[in-house]
Amino acid sequence: MAHLFQVGAGSGGMTVLDILCRDSRFTHITIVEPDVYKPHNVTRHLFPQAWTGEKKTALAKRWICERRPEVEVNPIVANLQDPAVATDIEQAARECDVGVCAADNEPAKFHFDLLMRRHRKPWTLGEVLSGGIGGFVHWFVPGGACYGCVASFLRRCVTVDASKPPDYSAPTGPAPETTIPASRASIEVIAALHAQITLQLLAAGNAYDPGFTSMLFTLEKVPGIFEESFRTHRFRIPRAPGCLNCGTATAEQNLDRALDDALKRLGE
Repeated sequence: MAHLFQVGAGSGGMTVLDILCRDSRFTHITIVEPDVYKPHNVTRHLFPQAWTGEKKTALAKRWICERRPEVEVNPIVANLQDPAVATDIEQAARECDVGVCAADNEPAKFHFDLLMRRHRKPWTLGEVLSGGIGGFVHWFVPGGACYGCVASFLRRCVTVDASKPPDYSAPTGPAPETTIPASRASIEVIAALHAQITLQLLAAGNAYDPGFTSMLFTLEKVPGIFEESFRTHRFRIPRAPGCLNCGTATAEQNLDRALDDALKRLGE
């Protein structure tokens, strides 16, 4: 008997949830998602077009119960950081056995990481790259690298986007589209890997060690970014002693370090 705590029921999140909910070990699922299922979601989502206009959490519960009616499903219709549901969110993090983050924004990823570290629970994260050219799957355990450690390392060491950076000199000007929607096929591949790693983490707990903490799987050959399609790149990312999120430094030391790093970047 296991409790799954998942944030995100979009096209990727629902594919992960569809796989996980069929595993007999899960008897309780908490799903957090604020959005409504809209017509433009249909081409990349599991839900049928007839379900548009309804909350994704309600649809996720219906989807799960049609496959495993015995599973207890707790839908939370809110943003993960909404103070109005903070008590329910904390309870889900405290009581779950494993977490899944399928959110597509950085604040939610960092907040989910904070929740899971606070309650010392393992969790996974899947990320499909713009255009569906590939994707990442990460796994986290108590005492290991946090999302901040992983994100910082990958931004320094891995190039996955060659698009022109936004023009910060004109913050009120028009903002060009910075992402290209991934195809349903790309979403399925990365979500399946995400689900597989989650199931293995559930089975092994803190002893889980597939030889990496983050895996990049390329789906297309993209000049200047990926030299080969269908290639895995595995990264073993350690916990960073100076991490501003999970490091052991005091708040004052963290602030000093962040300021020094910012000044160094400006100098460069």
